[in-house]
Amino acid sequence: MGEVNTSYVSDHQTWMDEQLEKNPEWSADQKAGRALWWDKKQTVDESARNDASKVPQKPYPYDVNFYTE
Repeated sequence: MGEVNTSYVSDHQTWMDEQLEKNPEWSADQKAGRALWWDKKQTVDESARNDASKVPQKPYPYDVNFYTE
């Protein structure tokens, strides 16, 4: 295999880096937003309730066993 150029930085990444330098508070806002929506601990009861509330999915229409059942 050939060599991989690891020094490439996309235009978008360059722009994001510049914006974060100009607005350092964005990092704190991003962490706060993530904590608000994603970083939540679940209790055993919540996990059990989530597992029990799953709805069975319909089979994929192109599945081989779909038409034979």
